[in-house]
Amino acid sequence: MADSEKQARIFKVLSVGTRVRMIELLKRRSLCVNALARALDITPAAVSQHLRVLRDAGIVVGDKRGYFVHYRINEKTLAKWSKTAQRLLSVGD
Repeated sequence: MADSEKQARIFKVLSVGTRVRMIELLKRRSLCVNALARALDITPAAVSQHLRVLRDAGIVVGDKRGYFVHYRINEKTLAKWSKTAQRLLSVGD
């Protein structure tokens, strides 16, 4: 995938405020769908739809714990996204 396509994909995933808020919450600790729904004041179904996008992009990983899946940030992907965005947004290069 070309660098410009990677950059566009990152910003497309981050173009929804709810997803950005989910990432902020998951940077602090892992959470299940219901906990995310309560924290974001949206339905569990809406959380699941956003998590699908975040999982497909590789930014979120699910860990099964008993009957529940707890989601956490994939720190390697987050670091790559940070570098990619920084390259695009830096001035003077």
